[in-house]
Amino acid sequence: MSMLKNFATVGVATLASRALGFVRDILIAASLGSGPVADAFFVAFRLPNLFRRLFAEGAFNSAFIPIFAGSLQEDGPQGARRVAEEILAGLLFVLLIFTALSELAMPWMIHILAPGFNEDPSKFDLAVVLTRITFPYLLCMSVIAFLSGILNSLGRFAAAAFAPVLLNAVLIGTLVLILLVKAEDGATAGYFLAWGVFVAGFVQLAALVWALLRSGFGLHLRRPAYTANVKKLLKLGVPGIVAGGVTQLNITIGTIIASFQAGAVSYLYYADRIYQLPLGVVGIAIGVVLLPDLTRKVRAQNEAAVDHAQNRAMEFAMFLTLPAAVALAVVPGPIIEVLFQRGQFTEHATNMTSMALAAYAFGLPAFVLNKVLSPGFFAREDTKTPMKFATVGMIVNVGGSLLLFPFFEHVGIAVATTSAGWINTLLLGITLWRRGHFHADALLIKRLIMFTLSSLIMGGGIYWLANYLALWFDAPLLATRIGALAALVGAGMALFLIAAIGTGAFSLSEFKNRLRRRG
Repeated sequence: MSMLKNFATVGVATLASRALGFVRDILIAASLGSGPVADAFFVAFRLPNLFRRLFAEGAFNSAFIPIFAGSLQEDGPQGARRVAEEILAGLLFVLLIFTALSELAMPWMIHILAPGFNEDPSKFDLAVVLTRITFPYLLCMSVIAFLSGILNSLGRFAAAAFAPVLLNAVLIGTLVLILLVKAEDGATAGYFLAWGVFVAGFVQLAALVWALLRSGFGLHLRRPAYTANVKKLLKLGVPGIVAGGVTQLNITIGTIIASFQAGAVSYLYYADRIYQLPLGVVGIAIGVVLLPDLTRKVRAQNEAAVDHAQNRAMEFAMFLTLPAAVALAVVPGPIIEVLFQRGQFTEHATNMTSMALAAYAFGLPAFVLNKVLSPGFFAREDTKTPMKFATVGMIVNVGGSLLLFPFFEHVGIAVATTSAGWINTLLLGITLWRRGHFHADALLIKRLIMFTLSSLIMGGGIYWLANYLALWFDAPLLATRIGALAALVGAGMALFLIAAIGTGAFSLSEFKNRLRRRG
């Protein structure tokens, strides 16, 4: 199957998950708003997700997939199965111990990750309890990441990609239950949602186990042992904790600082949810597909194929990301207003969230490019270099957040995160180029220029249209506001495509040919 089709498979699944995620967040915003219960729940939800993305999606995948995919190519299915079983045994052993210790140390963890909550004892206590409920989600998702790595290396992307849909389905069901029982106490809604996260983790795990069995690649549990494969995983994975999870680390650092401003954790969360849509659909999809593909080509010593894959992946990423970034920067207000402004989510919250979203939008291309460039290192089993660059990015993020927060509050945190993203991405790209592991071909350079020009043309068009539709966005009926946003999005997509075709950035016939192409 062509790489573009694999991108599309993962991207569509991620889009479905994010669409349900927006329904979930709309319901959360209406029921919790941006108050203390919302802040406590988002910390409880973010903490296991932080460790999941650091240890599971970040470090683990960057280390495990090259090992497993390489073993699959060199030793066949039986050798790869042995590698997977050895690593699964060690993974479960570490996760069980880490989860138990974290449950005991939860108050200290909340002190570290949300120190501003100390000023409100009730919010602090609620955050501790909710996080204890949600934390086992980390264990489930880490095993899911392991199973996803196997399935992706086998070329089966759909099952793992659609698993996150189940999380949002369970949480939406939980929110509907809250409405049915008419839970008027905000804390009660927080408890319901925390238990929803707990249940969703095991539902997703069951789905992935079933998918692996259907693929004919069943695994047996072994006694944990410090084998050569486990040792190799640790050697590659420890630096990957930083390299693979730099975006999440930067967001978490922002959460710590934001906890000193009332409502800021929620403003950043809702803004993060919006820009994570294109990042998830494009960046994560490309990262998931590109790493096993590059690993096979690097092992085969086919540098021309490696270069081609990276060029086309970057081209595809920027075709979708640049217009999204411009749109989020130009018209963040109408997007936030239509999606979230109702119930406890006020006009003031919309304005605060919109400013953060605009700042994040400028970093969106960098966050996506990070997903495109990092596999170039991971496929060669180099996790130390991205770790060094991620460390530089974190220093910039922390320093920038501390410097800007007193003057611009939560917006300064978003600006610092964006700056750190660009510095990290530039370091990755320049290093790959200097090592001879990436060369931008003439077609890529031409298209990047044309995509940028087309995005700016689109940005000007939707800015004018948003002002023209202002009365529609302020209409009392939600259906009217949704219609106005749909018209704005549709016009933006059409304008970008017309501009891209007009500038010669791409042709529809070539796009169709790529979808048909195999390999």
